[in-house]
Amino acid sequence: FQAVKTIVSATFPIVLRLFNTSNSRMTIMPAWVIDRYGSNDVLRFTKNAGFPIINYPNEVVVQVHAAGLNPIDVSMRGGYGAATMAMKRDPLNINQSGSEFPLILGRDMSGVIMECGLDVAPAYFKEGDEVWAAIPPWKQGSLAEFVVLSANEVSKKPKCLSHIEAAAVPYVAATAWSALVNTGGLNKDNCAKKRILILGGSGGVGTFSIQMLKAWGAHVTVTCSQNAERLVRGLGVDHVVDYTAGPVEVPLRALEKFDLVLDNVGGDTESWALGLLKPWCGAKYVTLVTPFLRNTDRLGIADGMLQTGVTVASKALKHLSKGVHYRWGMFAPNGLALDDISEMVDAGKIRAVVEEEFTFSQVPQAMLKVEKGHARGKTVVKISSGEDSAE
Repeated sequence: FQAVKTIVSATFPIVLRLFNTSNSRMTIMPAWVIDRYGSNDVLRFTKNAGFPIINYPNEVVVQVHAAGLNPIDVSMRGGYGAATMAMKRDPLNINQSGSEFPLILGRDMSGVIMECGLDVAPAYFKEGDEVWAAIPPWKQGSLAEFVVLSANEVSKKPKCLSHIEAAAVPYVAATAWSALVNTGGLNKDNCAKKRILILGGSGGVGTFSIQMLKAWGAHVTVTCSQNAERLVRGLGVDHVVDYTAGPVEVPLRALEKFDLVLDNVGGDTESWALGLLKPWCGAKYVTLVTPFLRNTDRLGIADGMLQTGVTVASKALKHLSKGVHYRWGMFAPNGLALDDISEMVDAGKIRAVVEEEFTFSQVPQAMLKVEKGHARGKTVVKISSGEDSAE
C-alpha cells in the first residue's frame, strides 16, 4: 500500500499538469485579432484567443496551415460592412454593440480537419482530411491556429497544391464563381468562343477568372498595367490593354464588342463599360464594386437595403432599355463550387498565383502589402503550429 501511495503521490502532479496543458489547448489558441476598427495598428497578436467550438452538428474544426489575405480584410479592419455583419452574426440583436470583438480577420484557409460534428458524414469529411475554404465575412477568420466552419463551406484541397498555394484560391474563386456563373450565367458548356472583358485582370479575382474562362474556351481580354502583362499572358489571356497608356476606354471601343464585362475596378468604369457590350444579345455587365455594404454602414440595415434596391433596380432598367444587362456580383461561400475548382486545379487547368508569402509573425506587414494594392496575385500567410512565434 505504501508503494502504491508513493507512486500516486509522485505521478498525480504530472497527470494534473498534463490535464491542464491539454485543457488549455482546447480553450485558447494563438491568433491575430482586432479589438476595435481602425488602421493597421489595431492588429494585436495573442496566445489566448478563444478556441473555436462546434455549435452545430454540421460543422468542422480545421487546423489552419495557411491563410490568404484579400482587400476585404483591409476594409473589414477599418469597419467596412460592420452593420451587415452584425446582423448576420446576431439577427435578433440580442448582443450589445462591439460583441464581435476580439475579431479575427482572414477569408482564405487551407488546413486539416481536426474534429467533425455529429451530422458530418465520414463519406464527405473526416479527421485528417486536407481541406480548403472561403470563410464568410461574418465568421471568425483564418489568421488563427484553428477555425470552425460549416461542412458545406469546406472542400477537399487539390492534391497537387501545397497549403500555401491552396490558401491563395478559395475566396477569389468563390467570388469569381458567384459573379461569372451565378450572376453572369456562364458555365463550361456555354462559354466557348464568348468574348469576355475583365477590367482589372492582375489581382486575385482577375487571375483566377482568366484561367477558369480560358479552361472553358472563352476569348478573354483584360486591362492591367504594362508590368503585369507578362503575368496575365502566362495565364492564357488573348488580348491585353494597358490602362497606364491613356484612357483605357479608347482602345477598348476599337475592339469587337463583348458578351460579358467583369468589373473589378469600379469608379467611373460603368459610365462607359456597358457601351462595350453586344446589344440585344443577352450581354451582361457584372461589377464586384458595389455600394451595398457602404449603404448599410451609413444608413442602417433597413434604409441601406432600401437604397441599394432602388439603386440597382434603376440602373438595371436604364441599361435594359439599351439592350444590355446591368448586374452586381458578390462573394458567396460555396463548397460545391470549390469541389469543381479543385478538379480543375488537379487537372492542370488552373494554378495558384501567389505573389508573396509571409510568416505568422508578419501579419501586419502582409496586411500593409495588400493595402497598397496593385496586386499581382495573392498574399499568403503561413500559419505555424507553434514553430513560428509572432512575438
